[in-house]
Amino acid sequence: MRHSCRVPKLGKPTDQRRALLRSLATQLIRHGQIKTTKPRAKAVQSEVERMITLAKDGSLAARRRALGYLYDKKLVHSLFNEAQERYGSRNGGYTRVLRTIRRRGDNAEMAIIELI
Repeated sequence: MRHSCRVPKLGKPTDQRRALLRSLATQLIRHGQIKTTKPRAKAVQSEVERMITLAKDGSLAARRRALGYLYDKKLVHSLFNEAQERYGSRNGGYTRVLRTIRRRGDNAEMAIIELI
């Protein structure tokens, strides 16, 4: 049974949803913060936290897993170089989701997700 194993569907098929989350995670790590809808921000939050945890580990296997997920190879190397000093003393909670005003066209809940 799949009780309490809910995946946020985001109104997309599996392959499109996976590509969207990979793209959002790559952009968030590159720019430090992005503005998106609240459900997308909540969904990408766990993915980014997983990548930062891999970067804190720093092993070759963790680096290869991150290279397989993120779209930019140079970004992975910079993440692995700076993650230990930036997040070394923190156990999780590497991102913050801030709610903003609703989008004008369709009144969707918007949020800013940023790295701490």
